[in-house]
Amino acid sequence: MSNKEVKAALKSAREAIRNKEYKEALKHCKAVLKQEKNNYNAWVFIGLAAAELEQPDQAKGAYKKAIELEPNQLLAWQGLANLYEKPNQTDVKGDLADVYQKLLELYESGDKQKWCDVCNKLVELYHQEKKYLEVAETCQRLIQMKQKEGAEKAELHQLWKKMIRLLKDSTPNQDNKTEQLLLTAFENAVNSADTVPGEDHQNLYKDFIQRLSKFPHETARLEKACNDMMALYPTVSYPLEVLCLHFVQSGTLSEEALHCFSRLLEMDASSGPGIIGFGIKCLQEKKYKEAVKSLTEGLEKTSQCPAAWHYLAEAQMKIHEHRDAVLSCNQALEALGTPEGPSLRRKNLILQLKAEALIKIADADAAEAAIKALEQIVDASSDPVVLAIRGQAYLNKGLMDQASKISQELLLSHPDLSESHALEGFIHYSQKDYEQAERSFLNAIERKAETAEYHQYLGLTYWFMSDETKKDKGKALTQFLKAAKLDSYLGSVFCYLGNYYRDIAGDKIRARGCYKKAFELDGTDEESGTAAVDLSVELGDMDTALTILNEVTEKASPGTAKWAWLHRGLYYLRTDQPTQAVADLQAALRADPKDSNCWESLGEAYLSRGSYSTALKSFRKASELNPGLVYSIYKAAAVEQILGKYENAIATYQEILNKTEDYVPALKGLGECYLMLARSALDNFLDRKAVGHIEQALEFFTRATKHRPDVCCLWKLLGDTCTSVHVISPSKVNVQVLGSLLGKNAGKQVLEKTELLRLGGRCYGRALKLMSLPSIWCDLGINYYRQAEHLTAMGTDMNEISELLDKSLQCLKKAVRLDSQNHLYWNALGVVASCSAIGNYALAQHSFIKSIQAEQINVVAWTNLGVLYLATGNIEQAHEAFKVAQSLEPSYLLCWIGQALIAETIGSYETMDLFRHTTELSMHTEGAKGYAHWVCSTLQDKSNRNTELYLYNIVQMNAIPAAQVLLSKYTERNPDDASAFTMLGYLNEYLHLKRQAADAYERAASLLKNSEDTEKYNTAMQNYGRSLCALGQYDKAIEVYTSTPLAEFDGIVGIALAYFKKGLLQESIKAYEKALSVAESEQDKANILTALAIIEYKQNKVDAAKTLLFKCSLKEPSAESLMALCTLGLVKQDATLATAALKELLKHEKGDDRIYERCLIASAVYALQGRNVEVQKEISKAIHSNPNNPVLWSLLSRLVPQYASLKAKGGAVAGNVAHVFDVNQGKEVLLSIAVNQLAAGCHMLEDEKNNPLKNIQKAIHLCPDNPAAWAVLMAACHAENTVTVCLNNTQPKRTGLEMTLVSTVSAKTGENNLPRNYIQTLEDWCLCQAIASLDETGKLSEAEALCTKGLKSCPEHPALFLLLRQVQCKQLLQSHKELPDTILEELRKTVMTSSTSVAAWQWLAKVYQSQRMMVGAEMCYRKSLQLASQQGSWNGKLSSLLRLAMLALEICMANVSDEHWPSLVQEATTEALKLSSCPLAALLQALLQYNRKMGARETRRMLERLVYQPGNPESIVSVARWYLLQHLHAKDDYELIDVLIENAKANGDVRVLELYEKLSASA
Repeated sequence: MSNKEVKAALKSAREAIRNKEYKEALKHCKAVLKQEKNNYNAWVFIGLAAAELEQPDQAKGAYKKAIELEPNQLLAWQGLANLYEKPNQTDVKGDLADVYQKLLELYESGDKQKWCDVCNKLVELYHQEKKYLEVAETCQRLIQMKQKEGAEKAELHQLWKKMIRLLKDSTPNQDNKTEQLLLTAFENAVNSADTVPGEDHQNLYKDFIQRLSKFPHETARLEKACNDMMALYPTVSYPLEVLCLHFVQSGTLSEEALHCFSRLLEMDASSGPGIIGFGIKCLQEKKYKEAVKSLTEGLEKTSQCPAAWHYLAEAQMKIHEHRDAVLSCNQALEALGTPEGPSLRRKNLILQLKAEALIKIADADAAEAAIKALEQIVDASSDPVVLAIRGQAYLNKGLMDQASKISQELLLSHPDLSESHALEGFIHYSQKDYEQAERSFLNAIERKAETAEYHQYLGLTYWFMSDETKKDKGKALTQFLKAAKLDSYLGSVFCYLGNYYRDIAGDKIRARGCYKKAFELDGTDEESGTAAVDLSVELGDMDTALTILNEVTEKASPGTAKWAWLHRGLYYLRTDQPTQAVADLQAALRADPKDSNCWESLGEAYLSRGSYSTALKSFRKASELNPGLVYSIYKAAAVEQILGKYENAIATYQEILNKTEDYVPALKGLGECYLMLARSALDNFLDRKAVGHIEQALEFFTRATKHRPDVCCLWKLLGDTCTSVHVISPSKVNVQVLGSLLGKNAGKQVLEKTELLRLGGRCYGRALKLMSLPSIWCDLGINYYRQAEHLTAMGTDMNEISELLDKSLQCLKKAVRLDSQNHLYWNALGVVASCSAIGNYALAQHSFIKSIQAEQINVVAWTNLGVLYLATGNIEQAHEAFKVAQSLEPSYLLCWIGQALIAETIGSYETMDLFRHTTELSMHTEGAKGYAHWVCSTLQDKSNRNTELYLYNIVQMNAIPAAQVLLSKYTERNPDDASAFTMLGYLNEYLHLKRQAADAYERAASLLKNSEDTEKYNTAMQNYGRSLCALGQYDKAIEVYTSTPLAEFDGIVGIALAYFKKGLLQESIKAYEKALSVAESEQDKANILTALAIIEYKQNKVDAAKTLLFKCSLKEPSAESLMALCTLGLVKQDATLATAALKELLKHEKGDDRIYERCLIASAVYALQGRNVEVQKEISKAIHSNPNNPVLWSLLSRLVPQYASLKAKGGAVAGNVAHVFDVNQGKEVLLSIAVNQLAAGCHMLEDEKNNPLKNIQKAIHLCPDNPAAWAVLMAACHAENTVTVCLNNTQPKRTGLEMTLVSTVSAKTGENNLPRNYIQTLEDWCLCQAIASLDETGKLSEAEALCTKGLKSCPEHPALFLLLRQVQCKQLLQSHKELPDTILEELRKTVMTSSTSVAAWQWLAKVYQSQRMMVGAEMCYRKSLQLASQQGSWNGKLSSLLRLAMLALEICMANVSDEHWPSLVQEATTEALKLSSCPLAALLQALLQYNRKMGARETRRMLERLVYQPGNPESIVSVARWYLLQHLHAKDDYELIDVLIENAKANGDVRVLELYEKLSASA
């Protein structure tokens, strides 16, 4: 190829590149290179094309080849630079820098603009690589080039700023040349700025100064820059702040530096560096507290100044804030970082200062920290002062040997150093070698006399050396004073000065001043603070004491300053400010929760405040912390006593007495507790219990008076205790009293009520001798009055009574004279004056009025005034007085009793309501008897039973039991009130409390026996006889009746009934005939004739009884006679007579009275007639009319299982309703509920809580003596076992109970007085049930043995014989052999003996079925169906139909070709479905359809109806699901199969799921 062709090819290559046809260009270039291998342009073009084609390696090689050929040609260098600048090029920045350098070299002599562009690129490249020196040098070359070119000042300024921006990230001291170039750039930039002054220029100056401040060697330059900036910007504080910090850091505190500090503060008072500077100035001037304050404030604003922290630590050391000094040293070290040069020396000083501060803290941990700090000091071993400090640290840590070693070394090497001798002195002082310590400290003072610490320790040495040196003014006192003079901040010195002035000089005022000064200097010095407060209190200066305490508590953080809180709390406690005391004592306990004394004081504060529960906890805590604090235990008991927890208080008091027998406060407290318990028992009418408590109280009070007979309150309490028996019946008061109280030496003596009341008077007299108080005079007067009251009740000589009353009056007058403003004394005087034996009603009225005047809200006095008016016949005034009392306190009982008495007096209809209200408020004898009287009066009126008044007053208000309880309490307190016992017996009879009624009547009769009123006595005896008869004590009843003249109707009828109950029928007839002769009303005569008829029936004279009953009904028939006549018809199975009598009864009885009896008789008549539906309807009608009658609901529940078993679930509901209405029905109702649930087929799998087994267990728990309940339990267990096996396919749990339950039923029937035929029936049923249970559980031998045993006692029992044959047959069938015809015939004959048993025929059918005698089985099932229809047994009919259908279906499923069996299935199931919507019948029809036409649509419909219809039993659904799956599988209906399988999974049907897996596998 010629040159011409080469040029043409190169031209073509250039055109191709211009057109971006890079591959074409490469072809042309390669063609050229074939001809000319060293063609520069061709290599350049290849590089360019390859770069554009993303072939960097080829491009790089081409460019380098070109450069190699022509090193000084621009094209290749430019192309290589462009290649390296591409973003996909990595790791080529070093090469790119070299390329830029070459380009700069090539451009330098030519194109200046391109040179500058390349230079800028090179600068950016170096900056990215963080090559700051290269950045600085390249920037400087660029600026120099611009300067040569004559660039504008503004352009140069921007270049200097750019250089600053790029170099700002460089770290100081990294490269000195770089920093110098940067500082030069700052100077040029500052000087080249156009707008001066200006914000940008100001910020630039700040950055310049900030950069300069980082170089300690640039001090002159920094000062110049700051001064220059201040000249330009006189209002800007920044340069001054930097300059001030520079002076602080450098330690230069010249006039110039102080001038800067002052100038900065003038400019900005809140400037951190300025405040720091001021603090340093204060430190120089020895104003240490101001220095600490200023330095702390300044460092809050400028924290990164190690020198300032150092100065702060020095200032804190001067004022002995050692812990703060340590913290400041730590901050200084942290701000210092890693020091070099001058900073290293500062670090050593800081570490030394820190060690000194830690040593002053004086504990082992601080000493360890001090040693560590000293170890960080460079060349510490060569500094004797540092060694002395280390010795002190060892000493504080307890390392005596190391400290002694250092001390010896220092004394040898530096004998003239004061620290050496001081260390020796510290060691001797710690070893209590005071003489050696004295010598060492004197040597130290000789070498450095201005050190306060040396004088202080010398003073301490003298203080502890001996009493002489302590008291010698020239020794301890002088040294302490010198130390205080040298260091006025040394608080411990002032504390010892205070000790000296207080304990030795006796100058309390000067001592307080010293303590106060010591505490001001060291707020943590509890000793000084406590002493200052105590001396202020002693000097009577409470203000100063409170000021000190307030200052401490205000500053104290939680959990500190315990002593201050405690002192102030005690002060508040003394000055009766309990709330503030509580707060302060709580704060003290936060500081020391284990201080038992503090807890005790807190308890006192709570007690003063009235917070008794919290006080109790505090005293308990104090005694727990210190069991020896008897006072705390006593106060805890006292608080429990206040809270009314007397039992607990007694236990606590006893705890004290176990430790200290003669602790009088505990004895007194025990007595008071027992006295309060006695009063509480008396309020609740528990008199015997009260007497026991009174005896205990007297014992403890007596023991207390033995130790302290001079204490008045103990004798008063003895008097109160003795007098408190005044309300108790004399027969119950027999109290043992210690002989010492009666003036005897030892032993105990039993006192009766009279003697005890007299003893109370003597105790009050003894109290009066000790202290003549009006309250005790009043108590003595009341005691005399109670004595007189008791003697009056006992019928004693009136002279003694008059004397006692006169004494009582005089004592109360004395009390009134001593304190005429006490309303209680006037009231007591009025009560005594108004008693019948004195009868001074004018004085009484005057006293009550004076009492009211003394106390306006005086309900007692108003009530007593009302009683006075009522006693004197002034009804209206009495009513007004009671009304005022009611308005003052509506819950006060006695004023309501007064109003009730007024209402009774005037005959108001509200009387009973008022008496009832008094009993609701509280128990009182007058109110109790009044209410009981009105209840009995209302009950005796038989005509008011249906009135609203009776229903409200008696029924709704539950009056009878309420009155019975009240009278029981009343008769306890008043055992001689015959009328009360009569009423109590009457009420007990109503409540069926027969024994209690007899006891009450007996007591009433015994009280009336010797009275003149024989009529009342005879009535009481007749009442007693009646109650004995009700108890079954007929002999005693006859004896009681015959002891009285039987002339009246009630008495004659009573003894007639007693004779009848005893079995003396002839005597009873005579008595009834006598009663008939004296009977006045036709009703009484009819009742007597009915009773005579019953006696005739008892003698088996049915016709005579019937005649007498007809005689009753002919005259004026009574309900009782008609009921008796109807019952006679029922007993004799005479439906005509029973029905006729029932009709007559229903004519006469229309109301709600005796509705239960009417319902029961009517139901029995309907049952006799065979109208079972009417039985249930009759009771349902009665319930509809009386829905709140629990007895009717109970009757319905009892009869439903027998006469309407289809409604058994309703029967269970009826039982639950009866139980809700009346819990007392539970004994019978729970039994009925269980029977109904059994009849309804309920079991535990359906409901774990409400099922037959649970309910019958509850019934047995309530009434374990009911044999029927045990029989039902046997049935429930059998049912649960059957369900467990059939439905749950698991082993039964309740097995082996049969014989136990049979024995239990037999035992219970023997214990109860039940009819013989009922017992026999129940026992026979239980025996059969036990045999059936044993048979079902496979215990055939036991079942056979039980049958044999039963047949021995009752050989003609067909049911037992049938069961025996069933058990024997089962054993034969288990052998799987055919039964011989003889056995089958024997079985048939056995069933024929029980031909009326549906179950027997069904069993025989099963036997035939097992022997494949299908026709015989069918006949047996048909026979059972016939019997069930005749008997009206719904269960029998349904079970027979279903068994018949299952028999026929079994044959059909065996594919026997006989149309009889399918039609039999259809017929039986259709009849069953008519009886009930029975799911089993529907299943049998579906299975028949499945057998006939498996794939038919109707088959699927019938099976789906069973599977998806809710409410069907799961066992039936599972079978239907199983067959439906097979049907759908045969039809390949996978969609419906999926639905069915989901249903099976939801119901847990494992059997169907297993079938599905098998069918899927086979498919």
